[in-house]
Amino acid sequence: MFYVLIVNTLLVAATVMLHYEFLHRIMRYLPKMKIKHSYRIVFGIFGALTAHICEIWIFAFAYYVMNRVEGWGSLVGNFNGSLMDSAYFSFTVYTTVGFGDIEPLGPLRYLTGIESLTGLVLITWTASFLYFEMQRHWHNV
Repeated sequence: MFYVLIVNTLLVAATVMLHYEFLHRIMRYLPKMKIKHSYRIVFGIFGALTAHICEIWIFAFAYYVMNRVEGWGSLVGNFNGSLMDSAYFSFTVYTTVGFGDIEPLGPLRYLTGIESLTGLVLITWTASFLYFEMQRHWHNV
């Protein structure tokens, strides 16, 4: 069970650091853009969405690999073992939509729980960041 904790912790650390780097670079780049502030916010939104998609794919690769390795559990239901099915499952878990047609069994269940929590925190972080960026330059609009 210790290896499950270590791998899950590393996955969360990777996604949080990736998210931090995306937001940090967006924050540094937005003020330098020579376009109207409202368009800079749109750029920030697309940057944040790109970050979330990359983070979802990190979890998707983990599901794909763990589903194939003995002792990690499995994904069952409307799941054929493909990377795209793993990505679909990751999108539903990260956005806390939940799962219904694909279900985790075994230690893989812990990753789905931590991915939901991570997604919730990172999506909230993004919303706060974008709100702050909008407020910072609201007087220019």
